Amino acid sequence: MDPEALGREYDKMANRWQEAFLQTNGFAQFERAIRFAKNRGPALDIGCGSSGRFINLLLKQGFAPEGLDVSKEMIALARQRHPDVSFYHADISKWSFPKQYDFISAWDSTWHLPLNLQEPVLHKICDGLADNGVFIFTTGALDGPHEKPDSSMGIEVWYGILGIPRTLELLDRFGCVCRHLEYDQFPEQHLYIIAQKRPSMKNGSLGATSNREPPSMPLLRS
Repeated sequence: MDPEALGREYDKMANRWQEAFLQTNGFAQFERAIRFAKNRGPALDIGCGSSGRFINLLLKQGFAPEGLDVSKEMIALARQRHPDVSFYHADISKWSFPKQYDFISAWDSTWHLPLNLQEPVLHKICDGLADNGVFIFTTGALDGPHEKPDSSMGIEVWYGILGIPRTLELLDRFGCVCRHLEYDQFPEQHLYIIAQKRPSMKNGSLGATSNREPPSMPLLRS
């Protein structure tokens, strides 16, 4: 599914993301990720939605958060809640990072990208982390690559999954270390990962390897 079409689908339910039952979803996982952060400067919430719950949490933890979402309506509502925060209405696969961030989140968001965009977007996000920056994101708890359409929320969305082994391999290739991996809704196939950017080469020490190109891999589709 084209990310811009995905944005139009989420426009239809932007108000739903402000309902009370969603306001603490993911908090415990975020708090775990924040404990790994060595610096509390710029932060970016990819797929920020309209509730501002993660923006609030990051502000309380001393970060300077920004939000990005492909849904125009989500961004409009988010700006109403946090007029002093920078929000970007953009497709993450085409967006250029304006800076490096100490914390990046993609909670239930980038997994909506088509399978062929999963690897380049993961690469882009890892490059967008500052040294020791932390990245928390969700993906499907599958062993291999997979993609499928889904309409269980009442809108048409798409899911693209690289699979756990490939995701961990790419994190390493792109200069990050997996700090935590958890099936947080088991037996549902919902997985979250906390990764941290290795420091760049300084004084001859081993640093990030994000300039290395990973080998190609055939895509498996349902």
